[in-house]
Amino acid sequence: MRTLLATACGACLALASSSAAAGDKLYRYVDAEGVTVLTNVPPSQPKRAHRVAQEGELTRVSSPREFLPSSKGSADFDAHIEQACALYRIPPALVRAIMAAESAFNPKAVSAKGAQGLMQLMPATAAEMFVSDAFDPKQSIHGGVRYLRALANLFNGDMVRIVAAYNAGPDAVKNADGIPQIAETQDYVKRVLRLYFSYKSEPSKSEPNKSEPNKP
Repeated sequence: MRTLLATACGACLALASSSAAAGDKLYRYVDAEGVTVLTNVPPSQPKRAHRVAQEGELTRVSSPREFLPSSKGSADFDAHIEQACALYRIPPALVRAIMAAESAFNPKAVSAKGAQGLMQLMPATAAEMFVSDAFDPKQSIHGGVRYLRALANLFNGDMVRIVAAYNAGPDAVKNADGIPQIAETQDYVKRVLRLYFSYKSEPSKSEPNKSEPNKP
């Protein structure tokens, strides 16, 4: 896939990592850079954080969504990611980046606008991508990757426009002839691209660990 490296690298900012274990509670707060953060890691200043209400089994998530600097959160879904990416010829690192930014690897996430599941597909898009249950991890991943393939075809593999269209819709990107002048979309593209480069630098999950001796 062709990428606009000049634009993408400009968006590849340093990421702060977290070593805390994942929990079942979600917190929302504004970080030092003024970015609204949604995370399951208790913040260092809990008085400034607010618990996110949960409704039944679905966690309501408001945009912008928090991303995780490590792809460990996708471990339970790696098989589906690799399968879908091989089928539709989309970089796994891009799928993990979008999944982290969209749902923080929560298969039951629902946005304020109604997007659902790991890949946060809107109901109409899910139907177009043959997804009958957006909360099913395999269906969500395959539907999301199928949609990325459609966007890649539409924008001739331009990763920046693909990511922007995933957030704002292809019509908005075509009308703007690039990233729309929408603050949420511009922030989203930067976050996804820096995650993409972070995940891309990690060892391939499909390759054996070369540091370990061969076992008989």
